[in-house]
Amino acid sequence: MKRASLLLVDDDKHILESMAGWLREQGYLVDVASSRSGAIAAIEKKAYEIVLCDIQLSDGDGFEVLAWCRKAKPETTVILLTGYGTVETAVEAIRAGAFDLLTKPLIDEELQLSLERALNQRHVIEENNNLKQQLDLRFGLENIVGRDPQMRKIFDIVESVADTKATILITGESGTGKSLLARAVHRRSARRDKPFVEVACGALPETLLESELFGHVAGAFTGATQDKIGKFKQADGGTIFLDEIGTATPGLQVKLLRVLQEQEFEQVGGSKTFKVDSRVVLATNEKLEELVAVGKFRQDLYYRVNVINVEMPPLRERLSDIPTLAAHFLERTCHDSGRKVHGFTEDALNALRGYRWPGNVRELQNVIERAVLLGKSDMVRSEDLPQAILAPGHIDFDALAHAHSLKQALSSPERQIILKTLEENNYNRNATADALGINRTTLYKKMKKLGLEVASRR
Repeated sequence: MKRASLLLVDDDKHILESMAGWLREQGYLVDVASSRSGAIAAIEKKAYEIVLCDIQLSDGDGFEVLAWCRKAKPETTVILLTGYGTVETAVEAIRAGAFDLLTKPLIDEELQLSLERALNQRHVIEENNNLKQQLDLRFGLENIVGRDPQMRKIFDIVESVADTKATILITGESGTGKSLLARAVHRRSARRDKPFVEVACGALPETLLESELFGHVAGAFTGATQDKIGKFKQADGGTIFLDEIGTATPGLQVKLLRVLQEQEFEQVGGSKTFKVDSRVVLATNEKLEELVAVGKFRQDLYYRVNVINVEMPPLRERLSDIPTLAAHFLERTCHDSGRKVHGFTEDALNALRGYRWPGNVRELQNVIERAVLLGKSDMVRSEDLPQAILAPGHIDFDALAHAHSLKQALSSPERQIILKTLEENNYNRNATADALGINRTTLYKKMKKLGLEVASRR
C-alpha cells in the first residue's frame, strides 16, 4: 500500500503543506499543485496512482481535473475534496468518475481508509488485466504457431470473422488444433469477456448430451432430481464450441438446427422457451459432406453450420512449421518445469522433420515435453526422442495402391524429398541441387512439375 505516488491539489497553501507532510509521514510519495492548470501539467509529466483534488480551485474546479484524467489518464484514480459536502455533490462526483468524495476538514482515519480502498481497487484491476493478457497469450492467435502459407490464410480468416456472429465450422484431423483455434476466435471477438463453453459431443450418449446442451427440468428422466442449466444457456452472450459435431444423432441435429436458426430451445422435459445469444463454433474430424451423402447428417444443418469453413492442415503438410513449433513447445515446457534446455541438435531436428506425425501438433507437443523432462543434456538430442520417430520412414503402400501409375505413385515422395531439402537450405536452389546431387536445370524442372515454385517464392 505504501510508497504509492500521489498528487495533492489545493489552492490553500496551508492545507496543501500540512496534508502533504502528513501523507509523506504515512509513506506516500507526494507532489503538490495549487491550481487546475498546475495539476494537469504535473499529471502530463508523471504517472500518479492517485490524485487528491479539491473541487474549488483558483482557475477552475476539481471536476475539470477529473474529466481531463478520465480522458487522458484513465488509469489514474481521482478522489475529490470539498468543504461543502452535500448528497447532490457526492452523487455528481461519483457519476463523473471520482472514486470518492471527502469533506474537509479531513479526518486522518477517513482519508487513510479511502486511499487504501483506492489502492486495493487498482491492485484488483491490475491483476484482472494481467490475467486477460495471459489468456490472450494462451488462447489468442499468438499461441497458434505457424508460418506456413496455409496457416497464414487461416489467421487472415479468423481476423476477418472473429468479431462477427457468423457460425464457424473447423475441420481437420485429430490433434491439428481445432479447439485452440476456437478459443482464439472467442478471444478475438467482442465476446471475449463472456463465457467460452466447450462441449465434446462424442463423449456423451444422446440422452445425456441433449441434457448437457439444453438443460432439463426436475423429473424429466430418472435421476433428474433438480433443474439443470444447459451449456447453451451458460454460453449466453459468449461462445459455445461443439466439438465432434459429426457424432450428433438425427434427433439432436433437429434441435441444433432450431437453436442455430432461431436462437431458442426448450429444456428436456420442459415447455418454457429460452432465448440465447451464443456464438456457435463447431469442429469435426469427419467429412460432413460424406455423412450428408449417406444420410447420417442433415443437409439443412450442414448448410447452416458450414457458413465459414476453416480447415486445419495436418502437420505433415506444413513441414516448414515443425522447427518453429518444436521451439515453441520447448520454451513452454522449460518455463513450466524449470528445466534449462536451449535447443535441438541437428540430428534431432532432422528426425522431427522426417516423421509423418499421425497425431499432428498434439503429438509433437507431447514428444517435446517428454524429451525435455527425460533428457539429460542442455540440448534435445535424437536419443531423447521416441524410437518410432527415429525409425526409418515407411512407405505408405495403401496410398500408393490407389495411384493410377508408377509415375504418379513416385511423385509424392519425390516432392517431399525436394521440399525438405529446399527448407534445409533456406530455399537456396544452388545449395539444394548440390545436396540432392542433381544439376540446377533438373531441379528447376522438377520444382515446376511438382508445384514447388510457389513454395520457393514464399
